[in-house]
Amino acid sequence: MSAHPAPFSVGFDRLDEFDTIIDVRSPAEFAEDHIPGAINCPVLDDEERIRVGTLYKQVSPFEAKKVGAALVSRNIARHIETHFLSKPRGWKPLIYCWRGGQRSGAMTVVLGQIGWPARRLDGGYKAFRQRVLEELDTLPPALRFNILCGPTGSAKTALLDALAAAGAQVLDLEGLACHRGSVLGGAPNTSQPGQKAFETQLWSALRGFDPARPVWAESESRRVGRLHVPGVLFECLRDGECTLVQAPLEARVDHLLERYADLIADPAAFNEKLARLVPQHGHERVGGWQALVEAGTWRQLAEELVSMHYDPAYKRGGEGLYRRLEAAHLLPLASLDAPALAAAAQGLAAAG
Repeated sequence: MSAHPAPFSVGFDRLDEFDTIIDVRSPAEFAEDHIPGAINCPVLDDEERIRVGTLYKQVSPFEAKKVGAALVSRNIARHIETHFLSKPRGWKPLIYCWRGGQRSGAMTVVLGQIGWPARRLDGGYKAFRQRVLEELDTLPPALRFNILCGPTGSAKTALLDALAAAGAQVLDLEGLACHRGSVLGGAPNTSQPGQKAFETQLWSALRGFDPARPVWAESESRRVGRLHVPGVLFECLRDGECTLVQAPLEARVDHLLERYADLIADPAAFNEKLARLVPQHGHERVGGWQALVEAGTWRQLAEELVSMHYDPAYKRGGEGLYRRLEAAHLLPLASLDAPALAAAAQGLAAAG
């Protein structure tokens, strides 16, 4: 290839101009967090990155660059063959690495020499991460939050889904965190993202909201599973206008039995989760609950968990967490089935 000028870099504000965003960092770096929508085409995989870094520190930068260049060249060639050969001449890729340095520069040069208008993200992922942190402080105060409140089993998450289906703006913290917000709450067949990835998803959601319209969320504690809601966002949520869902115990138990069907289908896993409640309730009470699991006495178990664990916990902490709860709009629901929630969501969305 002929000589080529330094890869042309573009700023963060031009992300939307490109057809594909390519993250050339290692798979482990990509898994920790990445720009939403990016694909991972590593120019060094995890083992290769360690190998080159070790050479750089223990031998010399020159030896590391020789080995790195050979590895990067082979990997870029493979990506062209497997990912990019079908791309048309006008395809516009944006490429980034950790700081917008050599890894993204190499890919940008090669794709540019082919004829594609490839560009490198100025500052790389590090600059993107800084922008995310800054805007997690500036975006929430510009939004008006409406908070669905109510004790466990009040179908707040299902009501959020119904609000989204009705066209309302929804911030689903539990959905983004892949967690149902309680000690029994790990979402089935999923694992929680890392904190950085969670914050990136929050940022992506927040920047897509129209400040002229309310954003609906449900009452959560600062912690969702092992993840933490960023401070400014959490304080803005706490200041939101509240809607208190009121439903009879029978309807709440029906909803919990439906929502936790995955645990009912796996009694051993259910009992493992219940064991985490021993520090709060003691071995005798938790052993009784585990016996109900073994017997398949699901309704009695749900009623006892609500009355002995969830409702007392809500009264201790949940009622005081959201500052406008005492002035909440009341939403009495005799049933928490799908038609009732859809009708309630239509009314809430229309009222704003």
